[in-house]
Amino acid sequence: MAGGAPRVAYLAGLGCPAGGLAAGAPRLLRHEAEVFLSAGRGLVHVYDRGGRRLRAVYQFPDQVWHLEFLAGCRALYVLCAGKGIYCLALDPPDRSVDQAEQEDADRELPSRVAPVDPGTRVLPDATLRAFTVLDDALVTLEQGAAGWKMRLFERPCAGNDPRPGLQIAEVEVSCTPPAGSRGERPAARCPPVLCCLAPPGAGAPHRPGAGLTLSAALFGLLFGTDATLLGSRGILCGFPDGQLCCVALKALVAAGASPRDPQALVKVLHHLEEPVVLLGALRTEPLAEEATEAQLAGGDAPSDCLVALGHHGCMLAIRAGWDEAGSPVLDLQEHRLPGPVLCAAWGGGGRVYLSTPAELCVVDLGAAQGVGSSPPPLCPTGLGICSAVALSVLARAPAGGTELLALSARGRLMACSLSQDAAAPPALPSAGKAGQKIKELLSGIGSVSERVSSLKKAVEQRNAALRCLNEAVDVSCALLSGRTSPPPISCSTSTAWGRLPLRDALMATCLLHNGSDHSLGRGWTLCIRVASSSRALDLAAAGPTTTYTVPLEQLSPGGRREVTVPLGPDEHSALNLPITVSCALFYSLREVVEGALAPSDTAGDPFLEESPPDVLPQRAGICLPLSEHTVDLLQCLRFPGLAGAQTPGPQGPTSDPVDSFLGALRGPGCEPTGPAALRAKHLPPSVASIRVSAELLGGALEAARPGVSLCCATLQWLLAENAAVDAVRAQALSHVQGVAPGGGDVQLVVQEVAVMDLSPAGPLQAVEIRVESASLADLCRAHHAVVSRMQTLVVAQAARGASPPDLRLQRLRQMHARHETLLREVQALRDRMCEEDETRACATAERLLQVYQQLRDPGLLLL
Repeated sequence: MAGGAPRVAYLAGLGCPAGGLAAGAPRLLRHEAEVFLSAGRGLVHVYDRGGRRLRAVYQFPDQVWHLEFLAGCRALYVLCAGKGIYCLALDPPDRSVDQAEQEDADRELPSRVAPVDPGTRVLPDATLRAFTVLDDALVTLEQGAAGWKMRLFERPCAGNDPRPGLQIAEVEVSCTPPAGSRGERPAARCPPVLCCLAPPGAGAPHRPGAGLTLSAALFGLLFGTDATLLGSRGILCGFPDGQLCCVALKALVAAGASPRDPQALVKVLHHLEEPVVLLGALRTEPLAEEATEAQLAGGDAPSDCLVALGHHGCMLAIRAGWDEAGSPVLDLQEHRLPGPVLCAAWGGGGRVYLSTPAELCVVDLGAAQGVGSSPPPLCPTGLGICSAVALSVLARAPAGGTELLALSARGRLMACSLSQDAAAPPALPSAGKAGQKIKELLSGIGSVSERVSSLKKAVEQRNAALRCLNEAVDVSCALLSGRTSPPPISCSTSTAWGRLPLRDALMATCLLHNGSDHSLGRGWTLCIRVASSSRALDLAAAGPTTTYTVPLEQLSPGGRREVTVPLGPDEHSALNLPITVSCALFYSLREVVEGALAPSDTAGDPFLEESPPDVLPQRAGICLPLSEHTVDLLQCLRFPGLAGAQTPGPQGPTSDPVDSFLGALRGPGCEPTGPAALRAKHLPPSVASIRVSAELLGGALEAARPGVSLCCATLQWLLAENAAVDAVRAQALSHVQGVAPGGGDVQLVVQEVAVMDLSPAGPLQAVEIRVESASLADLCRAHHAVVSRMQTLVVAQAARGASPPDLRLQRLRQMHARHETLLREVQALRDRMCEEDETRACATAERLLQVYQQLRDPGLLLL
């Protein structure tokens, strides 16, 4: 660029939603040192360039579509989506800075956002899509089902009691309304554009609301000789379908609210075949020397060119020309510029500024003059600024040249200073400067190439992240829908004893099988949660929890991954059964998406954030439960005396060195001491039993016991998840003695019994399962494991429609009443133990154990 790079100064940050500000929605308006802007949402910001601060923020009930400011009465007119036009009376900006700071200090920051008073709505109309304010009138465009309607009102005034203006006239405009998608507001995507034009002498060019002054020849060709002689102003309209129309206001006023011939009032000028985003008036021809001083004494010279710019880059220049016969005609010239156009503005010197997704450009229409169907091509000059979504041009920059105000897609207000020759065609370099110019061009090409490579890499990262997210969604839907059985991804858990340094430990092996069509790679983690109970006498109480995470890296379809984790006991605590092992897949959104969201290279680019936003929390992700497995005492029993059992002998945790020394002093003939050893020697083992109907067990285990007695089949079923089940099955055992993880003996006895007095048909054949142990903790855990299996069996048989035999209800009521009495006694004894001294508490505890024994033996009877 000939004029060098523009100087950019950041004035304020307004913030922006995810993805940046949308093109077409933001609005930027300036008057002297005041800047009025809307980021396309419901807020209107007033920025004071003199004080370099936001002076006010107004909150509207919906999205803001258009702004216009009338400086004479300091009224700000705002079009709010679906509500209508509001009129705000603004305070004069001549307050001192000290006064403003004092007022701001007296209130909290959130109070600067002032909700607008509903009473300031001067024109309530949900169909309004655009408007323009004149010094004495208000012109609106509203969208109907078949087209557009233009209405002319008396201008409503701002103040303490604003009132709507009276309607003067209206006219229908035949035009195709925009076809937005379902749920989308049409005006938010492609709003119409209005522009007020005036002939020379109709009013001071800089008087607020007077309109843009056109040359007499151009204005007469557009609106007619009568409108020119009467000094009537005209309205130029650009619609979303690309149609350009013009209407003379005095002719509209004369026709009234019901014109006889609406088509005679509306003149169609051209059709761009794309949405119109800008209408403006420029001076492209230099003035004669004798007319320059006269024109500039009262203001700028009248414009000799109208400009209409389309969304996809089609520019139409309208000038006054002559045909072959010498008659005045409109000269329409179309130019093709880069697109799509995010926003545009026109300035002095015949220049038009337009912003595209790639760069902010400037074109000089003064270099494209001439009559004919083949105008000289326009050469846009890039200014090195990208992603501007709203523009405003200062007519006269203080130090010469041009100053632009721009709102970036990231919500930043910027001031861009351009030199006078910023849009001039680049001059040919001299021979002495040719080498330096080539070096600069090559350096620029290299920088662009690096930037393109960086952006290409960022796009590839985003595409890869999107593919991963798509696969994660597919896997989640397949697992959560439950339509396939077995599920496409499963995880099974098995337990076995293993040897760790210095101690034995119960190990859980989780086998993950990927039966889906997707690979589980980066971002996927297998989570194994191990939760144990807190106490043996309260197995439902929650205990310590440990979670193991295993990154999968790459698990292809059909692949398997085996993970083994220890369950206990450790060096400081025993194995608290039962233990719940839960397996789940976790997909980390942060790990996959964070790299794609971070900009690849922000060095030297002031329009990118300095660091990637922390948009995801640390544990953001998708958790998919796979399985839950309960490990109880029956799975952990070891049988060192059972021939063929593939379980290691119980080693127990590493003993204390002092206990080992005292044990060595006692010698091999001495008996062990301690509460557990004394109880095992002097007290009989505790017993718990449960009786199950032989018919119920036989029906449930029928397929698992070909040629095997019911008692043997029942014991094999109870130990089905124990590593020694094969030895029990080989020897056809109906009773077995094992060792619990704590070292205590646990005996399981399965035998057939006859239950009397329950059925009128005679004794009922049942199977009794007896658990015997000198340790109350081991007895509780083993009894809980047996009862859990029986509950599962009864539920399964009930689902199959099994019915109980004929029973004597009186006997059942007696058994139930007996158990209710014992349970009440248990509660009373436990309450008494909390209040008694140590001596009485021992007697109460002994009675409590006796009651527990009566509850457990004989225990439940399942029919």
